[in-house]
Formats: sequence, structure tokens, C-alpha cells
Amino acid sequence: MITRWPMWLRITVPAAVVTFAVLLGLALFAGRGLGPLQVASVDDELGVALGTAGAAVSAGHAPAPVDGVLLRVLDTAGAPLDGGGPVRGLGQGEVRALNAGQSVHNGAMLWRGSVVPAPDGSLRLVVAGTGLVGLDSAAHKWSRWLLWVALAGAVLAAVATWFVVRMALRPVARMRRSVRALPSGERLPVPEAHDELRALAVEFNALLARQEEVSRRLRRFTGDAAHELRSPVASIRVQAEVAVANPDPELAQETLADVLAEAERLSALLDQLLALARSDAGELPPAEPVELVTEARAAVKRLPPGSPTARVNGVVGSAWAHAAHPEVELVLNNLLRNACRYARSQVVVSVVPGHTSVRVVVDDDGPGVPPEHRDRVFDRFYRVADDRSRTSGGSGLGLAMVAEAVRRRGGRVTVGESPEGGARFQVTWRRAGNVSAS
Repeated sequence: MITRWPMWLRITVPAAVVTFAVLLGLALFAGRGLGPLQVASVDDELGVALGTAGAAVSAGHAPAPVDGVLLRVLDTAGAPLDGGGPVRGLGQGEVRALNAGQSVHNGAMLWRGSVVPAPDGSLRLVVAGTGLVGLDSAAHKWSRWLLWVALAGAVLAAVATWFVVRMALRPVARMRRSVRALPSGERLPVPEAHDELRALAVEFNALLARQEEVSRRLRRFTGDAAHELRSPVASIRVQAEVAVANPDPELAQETLADVLAEAERLSALLDQLLALARSDAGELPPAEPVELVTEARAAVKRLPPGSPTARVNGVVGSAWAHAAHPEVELVLNNLLRNACRYARSQVVVSVVPGHTSVRVVVDDDGPGVPPEHRDRVFDRFYRVADDRSRTSGGSGLGLAMVAEAVRRRGGRVTVGESPEGGARFQVTWRRAGNVSAS
């Protein structure tokens, strides 16, 4: 429930509650200690008066009167020697305590005594007392006053916290209004102060940049996909219209063969688009150790008839990659078919195990990839030659799928120049023996 409150309320309420709790605790502590503190203060005053009176008695004089203090001279048994009547409330127990120099709180009176020698050598008990009437009432009123002070302090703390939080959040509110009115392609102004607001503005600008990049790639991907799908669909329609307009059995058979080829091409393109969509959605099958030498040889055997000669270089031992079998098959199939599409005579696959990684290198003796195209050759629908006639048979998605499959496993794929004179595609996976299976 509290998480639904606005931030200023989530900060103000706890601050007020904590302040009130602290002040209330202090008020209760002070209220309980107020009575003993006042008694101790009165006892100190009696001690001062008693010292003066004791000195006078020792000198043989009567004690001088003190405002608010009752002074009596007794013998050590408690009998009055100053001509006054018996002291009320002082029994034998109290007299013994006064002889010992202890204070006696007797009802509404506080007594303190001191034994001093008289001029004739006898001992005298000089006592000083004062009333404590109203002490409990004063302590109670003081405690109530402290409670009101605690409540007022909590209210002031809440108001101050609310004011400070609103002032602190005001730049955030301005930033929010700026974001709401921000035109497309613009960025938030970055504050000069190196504080949290500056970091927030920088991160938000980076988020806007990533969002615009994703939107741009999505628009390009959508446009390219529509163009790619339009070509086989248009070809199927034209072939069908020709077959309908010319009901020749031989022409119809040829037309059906062309339609089948275009349909297979369309189906393959849709499969690739769906695979990329699943990858973009974050669907990742569990990884397991995959033996790359065996997979490379199986991929060579899957090449269609008429492909250039392909072979796997001999590897001593085995090379296990941390990946999934479908991903490895996809990567090897696309790399080999891409190499066969441009190779003049041969394709060479090499598996190179390392200490923490394992590499698959595919070389061909074709025209290669010019340096200016190597950074973009793994983009979706990108071709070194913008061959819209599709004579090469490629859709521009195979290498993009390779890069995406390898990247999701923490690997990398690069393209360079092959010693055979053509292109060299190199894929690096993490070695299975150095990571835990997921």
C-alpha cells in the first residue's frame, strides 16, 4: 500500500513517525527523571543550609533562619533541644538515618541531618527540612508539556521534510515535463552539476539513443522483409496468371515447377524470419557440450549436390563448445552454404580448440568480402552487392542468424581474408570444459 504513495509522502511520513518516536522517548525519559532530579536539587539546597546551621550550633549559637527551610536542633535520640516541640514524622528509624547523614523523604517533607559537637562537648543533631508539596503535580505537568513538545516537533519535522523533498524533486519534475515535450531526435539538456540528476539525464539520453536505434533497425527490417516477401509472392502470382491464361499442359508443368521453387524459397525466408523473431524475443535453449568436429563433418555431408568441394581439416582430439545442437547446425549450415555460393572450387573448414575457447574457421577461394563491407556483412538483409534479382540465391539473413546465434552464447564471429584468396569466416565459442552447463 505504501509503495503506491507519492515519493514525497513516502519520505515525509516515516520522517515524522521517527521524529515523534524519538521525541516521545526523550519526553518519557525526562518525565520519569524529573521527580528524582528535583528531589536531588532540594537535597543539595538542604545540605548548604545544614552546613551553615551546623557551624552556628558548634559555636554555641542558634541557627540563623533560612527562607523555606525548617531548622531544628535535637539530641542524637531525636529529642528537641531548641525549645520547640517534637518534630512530626521523625521516628526512631528516621532519626538513625539522619544521624548517619542520610536524607529522609517523609511524606510531604524532605529532611537532612548532621551531627555536630556543642561547645560543652556533647553531640547535637542539626536537621534541615523543606516541604515537597506540589512536586508530583509539577512533574506530571512537565511530562504533559514534553509530550506536546514531541508532537509539535514531529509536525515541524514533517513540514520541513515535505518542503525539502518537494524542493529536491522539483528538478525531477522539470525533467519529466521536458521529456514529455521532447521532440523526436532531441535529447535532454544535461545539468552542469555532477549529481544524480546529471547521471539520470545522461542515462535517459542513452536510452533514447538505443530506442531510436532499435526503431530505425525495426523500420529497416520491416521494409526489407516486405521487399523480400514481395519478390517470391509476385513471382508466384505471375506464374499462376500465365498458367491460367495459357492452359497448355507442358507450360503448366513448367509453371508449377517454378511456383514450387518460389514457394520453397518463400518458406525458407519465413523460417529465417521466425528464427530471428524468436531470438529477438530472448528465447534461448539450454546449452550443453557440442563436439564441433563431428558437427562440421555432418554439415559438409548436408551440402546439396553440385556444391564446390568441401572438407574438414584433420583435428587431433575433440573440440567441445558450450552451445546447443540446433544453434551449431544453423551456424555451420549457413556458413558453408554462404561459402559454397561464392567459392570457385573448394571450401575448407578448420576446428581449432583452445584453452578457454574453440574456433571454427571456414575458408573459400571466392572473391572475398571487401574491407569496407566487413563491418556490415552480418546485418540483416545486407548484401555486398545489392542483388535484388536474387541470382545468388541468398536472402541476406543467413549471416545475421549466424551472428545472433553466436552472440547469444557469449561468442563472436568475424570475417577476413582467407589464405585461399577468398573470404574467411571465423566463429569463436566458449569451450565447454571451462563453463558450467546452464
